Amino acid sequence: MMVNDDECIFCRIIRGELDSATVYEDESTLAFLDLRQSNEGHVLVVPRNHIEQIYDLDEDTASSLASTVCRVARAVRRVYAPEGLSIWQSNGPAAFQEVPHVHWHILPRYADDGLLVVYPRDLVGRARQEYSLQSLKSISGPLIEALEEDAE
Repeated sequence: MMVNDDECIFCRIIRGELDSATVYEDESTLAFLDLRQSNEGHVLVVPRNHIEQIYDLDEDTASSLASTVCRVARAVRRVYAPEGLSIWQSNGPAAFQEVPHVHWHILPRYADDGLLVVYPRDLVGRARQEYSLQSLKSISGPLIEALEEDAE
């Protein structure tokens, strides 16, 4: 059973109501060219079911998405021969998620293209923080506990 949202842009693309250029599809995922081509070959990968954020993905859908992302990434490399490749996924307004339907961006990258810098050199008023090993172990403790609880 397909679950979708009548107003969601990606659900409308999946239903064929909005124009898109599909590059790959299977029973649970769809990969299409982003209308905003920051670099030629920018592809979005989405689940066919309307799922707003990564936190709501079931294991089978997550696995299918990962497989499609890898397959499309290899095709982007073969076709565009980029110097690098960025793959990212955002959740919520603070992370700049623009469409509330979980999706991955596959973006061919070139030196000095000025796109998506993970650690900006100039963080206005903020220095990039380095952590000690002890600090990292302190931070990791609650994450390990949460993962163990999730596995139960």
